[in-house]
Amino acid sequence: LQAEFDHLISTEKNLVVVDFFATWCGPCKVIAPQLQKWSEEYDDVTFVKIDVDENDETAEACGISAMPTFFLYKNGKKVDEIVGVINLVLSTLQQQIYLAYLYYSQSF
Repeated sequence: LQAEFDHLISTEKNLVVVDFFATWCGPCKVIAPQLQKWSEEYDDVTFVKIDVDENDETAEACGISAMPTFFLYKNGKKVDEIVGVINLVLSTLQQQIYLAYLYYSQSF
């Protein structure tokens, strides 16, 4: 999976939001419906979920130590990282996705 992850990050033209989660993580379960909603709202954003227990190599390579953790990538580069979840983080994540979407969808 690490090779697939690296390939996606390096080749995807859309903004990529990676959700590192665990099935036993309560906050991960809370945020999952909102992430699903955003994935349906933002056509030009690619949402990826990575279960840290099933994909420990990728989680370790990314330095994941708490769940949920969100990485935002554009053009192969990490542009933001958010660790943990509370209402503030939900709104911050949505704002970051929206701002990154606006910024990176502009023609330069």
